[in-house]
This record gives sequence, structure tokens and C-alpha cells, in this order.
Amino acid sequence: MFKTIFITGTPCTGKTTVGEVLSDKLNCRLIKINDLAIENGFVLGIDDEKGYKVIDIPALNEKVSEIIYGSEELLIFEGHLSHLCSGADKVIVLRVRPEILKSRLEARDYSDAKIQENLEAEAMGVCSAEAYELYGEDISEIDATDMSVLEIADLISDIVGGKINPSVGEIDFMDWLISNP
Repeated sequence: MFKTIFITGTPCTGKTTVGEVLSDKLNCRLIKINDLAIENGFVLGIDDEKGYKVIDIPALNEKVSEIIYGSEELLIFEGHLSHLCSGADKVIVLRVRPEILKSRLEARDYSDAKIQENLEAEAMGVCSAEAYELYGEDISEIDATDMSVLEIADLISDIVGGKINPSVGEIDFMDWLISNP
């Protein structure tokens, strides 16, 4: 069984909702990376073009490390920046087909530029690639496109419990990128 799990992925892939269900299911502490960054003053500014917060990743990483090393309980960190921090025993990357992700991003009233950037990042598997750079084989990808929140939480529970170990690199959404230049 793993002690520290990071759930990451492109915005709107279900990280927060799954994290909340999973923390109840596993009776563990859930830390929302975005809230942690805001509460600790790690926001350096706002990107003028895309409107997202620019976060001090080294400071965030240090805070995450403090939490991990000060805890004996199972911890779940969720957020699209979590995989940029160190200390996870397992990183779970939630993936969603871009054509489905687009409607979720639009429902949040993201700018066209921000939507396009996120769709391209999802198609290219940016979160998975970044996580792989830091964690190698200690990451698993889940195609959450057609799964319920409970199904995803059950799958992650099985990963955390060591029952299964979905590998990284099996999910491929590049066809969307090729057909949407």
C-alpha cells in the first residue's frame, strides 16, 4: 500500500471530484494543491494572455514535502500541478478524450486560448510526460472518459492497494490533435 498519492491531469479531468470520493472511501487526508498554493502565498501572478495563476513550484514543492514528511497517514494530493512536486509513492494521471474535455472546459467559461492550450496538452499527454520525467514507472494513467466517479475511485483504490498497476503511455489521443490543427 502506498502512503502518498498524487492525482493529476489536465483541468476538468475529474481530479477534485475523484479525490473527494477517494478520501472518504479510504478515510485519508485530501490536500488540494491549488488551495495549498493560494493559502501559502505561492501565487506569483496571473498570466495575462490565458488568465491562469502562475505558481512558485519550488515553494509549493517544499510545502508538499513538509506535509508528507510530517504525516504518518495516507495522503492524497490532487491538482494539475501535483506531479511537478516530489514525494509521491504513486502518481495517478486522469485522462479524458479531448472532444469530451472541450465541453467541460467550456462549461467553466475558460477563454478560447486556455481551452485550446488544455486540449492540446491533453492530446499530447503533457501531464503524463512531465510526471514520467520525475517519477518514471511510479505513475499510472487512467482513461476516465467513459467512467463514473465511483468507478475511477474504485480503480485508484485498487492501484493504491497494489492490486493493479496500469502503466503509462497506453492512452493515445494524438488522433484528435491531427484532426484539429
